[in-house]
Amino acid sequence: MVWNKTEIPAAQVKELAAKYGCDLLTASILIRRGLSSGGEIRYFLEDDLRHLHNPFALPGMEDAVERIIAAKEEGEKVLVFGDRDADGITSTALLAGFLQDIGMDVIWRLPAGDDRYGLSIEAVEEFAKAYGSLIITVDCGISNNDEVKRANELSIDVIVTDHHNPQENLPEAYCIVNPKLHESKYPFKYLAGCGVAYKLVQALRFALKSETYNQPVCLLNCRPLNDAWIIEIAKIRNLTVIDTLAETIALDNKGQSLVGIGDTRLPSFLQSQQILVWDAPLQKKILAKLFGKGVEIGMLDIAPEIGRVIPSARGKSLIRIKELSTIAKYCEGEGGELEVFVNLFISFIQRRENHFSEENNGDLQLACLGTIADIMPLKDENRVIVRRGIRAMSEKPLPSLANLLSLLKLTGAGKRLQAHEISWQLTPAINAAGRMGHPEKAVALFLEKDSVLRNKLADEVIAMNNDRKKAGYESWALAEPRARESLADFNGKLVLASGDDIPRGFTGIIANKLSAIFKVPAVVVSFAREGEASGSLRSPGNWDLADFLEPCADLFINWGGHKYAAGFSMDIKQKSDNWNIFIERLKNTINAPDNTFEAGNKEDKTVTQVDAELLPALLTPDILKTVDRFEPFGEENRPLVFMTKNLRIQALDLMGRPEAKHVRLTLDTGKHKWPAKYWNAVDKIKTEFDDGDNVDALYTLSRNWFKGVETPEMTIIDLKRCVK
Repeated sequence: MVWNKTEIPAAQVKELAAKYGCDLLTASILIRRGLSSGGEIRYFLEDDLRHLHNPFALPGMEDAVERIIAAKEEGEKVLVFGDRDADGITSTALLAGFLQDIGMDVIWRLPAGDDRYGLSIEAVEEFAKAYGSLIITVDCGISNNDEVKRANELSIDVIVTDHHNPQENLPEAYCIVNPKLHESKYPFKYLAGCGVAYKLVQALRFALKSETYNQPVCLLNCRPLNDAWIIEIAKIRNLTVIDTLAETIALDNKGQSLVGIGDTRLPSFLQSQQILVWDAPLQKKILAKLFGKGVEIGMLDIAPEIGRVIPSARGKSLIRIKELSTIAKYCEGEGGELEVFVNLFISFIQRRENHFSEENNGDLQLACLGTIADIMPLKDENRVIVRRGIRAMSEKPLPSLANLLSLLKLTGAGKRLQAHEISWQLTPAINAAGRMGHPEKAVALFLEKDSVLRNKLADEVIAMNNDRKKAGYESWALAEPRARESLADFNGKLVLASGDDIPRGFTGIIANKLSAIFKVPAVVVSFAREGEASGSLRSPGNWDLADFLEPCADLFINWGGHKYAAGFSMDIKQKSDNWNIFIERLKNTINAPDNTFEAGNKEDKTVTQVDAELLPALLTPDILKTVDRFEPFGEENRPLVFMTKNLRIQALDLMGRPEAKHVRLTLDTGKHKWPAKYWNAVDKIKTEFDDGDNVDALYTLSRNWFKGVETPEMTIIDLKRCVK
């Protein structure tokens, strides 16, 4: 194994540390990870909820909120339709629970048993018979063109909230809320379905309690520029900048404007708008000097009110506030006074109206679960959602989650949950309900108010998880040899496993495992539903799965997904040739002469990137504070990898039952003794290291929680004897 530590200039490290107020070690890790812009770095150094993007920036959000509020006022019956996986389950619970809490007539539904993914015509027609008038999809719907069309025929409006890749033809829904829509200007594309549902609930909370909802205001500020003045205005609605104006006013030798105010764009832009300024006496004086005392612009000085809510801003100029602003330091470029004013105004409204309340902490817990479960990139605002969700879950979990955490033995006084525990233990238990055909049990658990019934549902979910593990082993034993055999059919570039003995609920998890093992795209298909094939595709990151599915779109009942995780359903009863045609098209795509695909990941797996080298003296428990800063680890944010030279192996023991395969070590740094685990390393004893050796170590760091005691721990990636 090659250890690669990229050398970086010390001056660059010092500059970044000074600019963003972090220590040199953190700065060096950020640079080695290619994180250099304020927009990227802020999500590693901050987790304040103010750094979340405004939900009203999502396409379709205003229309969705208005339609739901109208449904509430008119007492309409609403259906929330989700998906059977953990993302869809938590999305359904989050939105349906909120609508119930505000007194709406709401029911919810998910695909159960062998039902197809997504909204069904059957569900639409049954809802129509129950006199329903509004369907809201969560974590699905973007490919349900026929189902939405049927809803329209039955006079049912459909709001689609989804995060999957949109196809060329979109459903004719009332509105679509999806950050991946082609016209979307939302600054982050990779929210989970539950992340989109969380944004919808955020927007609804704001609309229902804020006196500023749908009330546009203009923030105005004048600033000098050489021999001119610039009048800058930001028009804001629902805490989102919807328009801006910058009018440069040239001056004569007496310091007065060369044009009258009527010759500028100011009157038309400001007409019928509430105008807010910072320091009204100063702004009026400047405008009078420019246009004469006869020109008056009605304005309200917001500074005193903001000063009462945000004391740190009281009595300060916008320039001074910029110097103190946490948000401003991450803005690219100069970041003028108007930008500071906008951020200050938004923070003021959020604090005054208590946007991030106790209810929001519960919402974050569900959004966190969906984000981790759906393997969304842990960057940008997903980091805030997950970090704050985990914190809330550790401090005061939702009652339903408290039940599950207790049954999974993930609780304890003072214990801090880790993202990997949620990923490997909690979300699989939630997913199990869907895999075993009963996702409604998990949704019911999240929504249940009665503690006795909640305990019963939690027991059922955990029981399904145990059944899922057993069924998973059996399904894997069937699928793995079929996939291995298929390699030859696809020239070693793809694996495929199919059969009527592979349960539909396991195709995704099996495809994911096959892709990870064989390092090629994997397709797993179940023929369990009569006359229908249901398939899941996973890519290890070397192929966009849309390249497989788009050429086969005419064969599918429906299809969709992400770049590296997708699925489809196909009629093979009425159209029996579909399957053979599908296989041939897969072969043609993977073997096309003009593609550049290579089997396996292009990255050399024998090379490990080192985030930082730590001297033995620096290897103290305090180093975990740096690790915490980069948590949560997961998709597109791997665990920190450190290297330290000249550590002594003070103790060595074997681990594993019935056969010892792993090694437990104690490494002496001189000042501290570090417990370490080295997986599958028994065969390396004596040959690569031994008790008493001095070694160079490549490792990750974490906390181990055992019997109420938290201890720091290393996980060894590689050891090398020190060169004498």
